[in-house]
Amino acid sequence: MFTVLIPGIVLGLTYDVFTPLVYLMFILVVTFTMTTIPLLRWLKFFSPFLLIAAGFAWMTMLYTNQAFSGGEVIFRLWMLEVTTGSLQTGLSVGFRSLCFGALSLMFILTTDSTKLMLSLMQQCKLPPKLTYGILAGYRFLPIFRHELKILQQAHRIRGVARARGIKGRVNQFQRYAIPLLANGIRKAERVAIAMESKGFTGDPDRTHYHKMIVGKRDWLFFTLMIGALITVFVLSYHLGYLEIFGRSFG
Repeated sequence: MFTVLIPGIVLGLTYDVFTPLVYLMFILVVTFTMTTIPLLRWLKFFSPFLLIAAGFAWMTMLYTNQAFSGGEVIFRLWMLEVTTGSLQTGLSVGFRSLCFGALSLMFILTTDSTKLMLSLMQQCKLPPKLTYGILAGYRFLPIFRHELKILQQAHRIRGVARARGIKGRVNQFQRYAIPLLANGIRKAERVAIAMESKGFTGDPDRTHYHKMIVGKRDWLFFTLMIGALITVFVLSYHLGYLEIFGRSFG
């Protein structure tokens, strides 16, 4: 998680096109050569990021701050001017957004949520009450989805048509929300009783059945991602592309 978080924060400081573009290419290489994520599944999740990045880039080009909008005018759109500086800033924002999306997908699609929370509890000293509360809530999500389908089918059998209009949808939401809330309260109470019966008190000094250990492969991944980030910054600096907060380096 920290390996993915650090490049995301550092890339947010760059305003040139070269740095995020090259690191995006590196992320894609790592994703498709060192993970088992299916290409079609990755494309399915990544396609919305393309639209979001394109929207960010377009809006940034049109409304770039004066500090970043220097250079020759490329074209005019009504009263708005797109210059070489605003184009570069817009493309930089777009590629940065794609880097954030690619890093997030690589993390989400290769990380077990239960192991992540256990690791945060054992290595980052996250309170057990908070950790197990998040895990219990996460496990409730598929149950709620299943119960919602049952409610919808029950209403359909009893002749309750699908609501139309804003008022109808509000009433429909109330019909679904109250039973789901009641079932959620009952399940939460049962989980709390079960945890207390097993001696769970939230004491941080407790033993763990699953020991989460940071191994050599984890450190290798950390070294690879951060080392590549440093290399891209150094290369961008020597080629004269590096730009941080509008200030050029190199």
